[in-house]
Amino acid sequence: MAAPQQTTVLESLQRITTQFVLEVSKKKGLGDAVVNSAGGKIFTYGSYRLGVYGPGSDIDTLVVVPKHVTREDFFEYFPPLLNKMAPPGSIEELTPVPDAFVPIIKFEYSGISIDLIFARLAVPQVPIDLTLKDKGMLRGVEERDLRSVNGTRVTDEILELVPQQKVFKYALRAVKLWAQTTSSTILDKFFRIIGQWHWPRPVLLKAIEDGPLNARVWNPKIYKGDRYHLMPIITPAYPSMCATHNISLSTKKIISREMDRAAGIVDQIVKKQLQWKDLFSRHSFFTSGYKYYLSIVAASRTREAQLIWSGLVESKVRLLISSLENVESVELAHPFIKGFERVHRCRTEDEVEKITNGDLSYQTEDLKTSTMDPDSEDKPADGVDIPVHVSSEQNASDEKKDDGEGSHTVYTTTYYVGIELALGGDPSRA
Repeated sequence: MAAPQQTTVLESLQRITTQFVLEVSKKKGLGDAVVNSAGGKIFTYGSYRLGVYGPGSDIDTLVVVPKHVTREDFFEYFPPLLNKMAPPGSIEELTPVPDAFVPIIKFEYSGISIDLIFARLAVPQVPIDLTLKDKGMLRGVEERDLRSVNGTRVTDEILELVPQQKVFKYALRAVKLWAQTTSSTILDKFFRIIGQWHWPRPVLLKAIEDGPLNARVWNPKIYKGDRYHLMPIITPAYPSMCATHNISLSTKKIISREMDRAAGIVDQIVKKQLQWKDLFSRHSFFTSGYKYYLSIVAASRTREAQLIWSGLVESKVRLLISSLENVESVELAHPFIKGFERVHRCRTEDEVEKITNGDLSYQTEDLKTSTMDPDSEDKPADGVDIPVHVSSEQNASDEKKDDGEGSHTVYTTTYYVGIELALGGDPSRA
């Protein structure tokens, strides 16, 4: 069951969504009857909907609206309405990313991380009792909206397909969080089956369905782009899509290595040679994982600008990884999953330039490095401890300090990529 605070947040987002659709409908001059019945609904998907979320997990959330509300309306009107209708001070880290593969608005609501995406159905109304199970609801929906809707449809279909939901949730939580030990047989089979899988043979929960719509369904025989999917795992809900389209050559190697390593550990656990804690040990990305690292620094003069800029930079890291994989001396490039946020104070433009090149000499002493994952205990390459996020009150205080003569506050987010060189590779050519 959902925690009371999470339920309260979702109920608030539903009210905001209804008001958002109502206001957009009025702006477009629609009649009162249409305006009052236009509706709008919030859905969840992913780990929250599957019931395997943790205390600090994001809630993956979908806003579904009628046909007269556009994606442009969503990014223009929803963020200010969110700030207006939510309790004062409850919205933090509000970051719209309209240029992402799946456009998204990220924010924290009363300390709960929300990833909010958008879908427009080709219907005049979206009532509160609407479900997305009926394929007919997808008729006339654009492909980018199908990608958004598919999250909820896939989650629901997975729960319908698994024979024992309780066992499935235990095993999924163990795989996802590396923290459950009650489904050892399932874990053993999972690591062995996936570790020995003959990629790019697709993983399917059921046969791919044809449907009544003119929608693209994953099919490497027809679509050239689908042939380049390295580890295809296909969603069960129509229209079927590849959930792992963004896996690169590097991440495939990393996943395969980890599956083999995990299978070996579980085998030793079964033989009483190791304990479960050995399977759940922390990663070694920043300790012994790599000899060489690449850091990408996004920097801005204000906190608000940094939220937008860092989100854009993060969305482009995948393209950088693809380029690195084409370098002959690079065996693999492993991006760390989260960026690290810092606040710096300096007095000259030369010092600002040093900060953008990764210099940490001007980092504030009162505000240490923070990770974009509030539950993380990881340390970046410089070894600085990671506390909680900087609060909005602290941000305002920091920016006021810019008023001093020659003083500048610079916000940075650093993304790290571990580099493994090919045998005989030259780091200077990477």
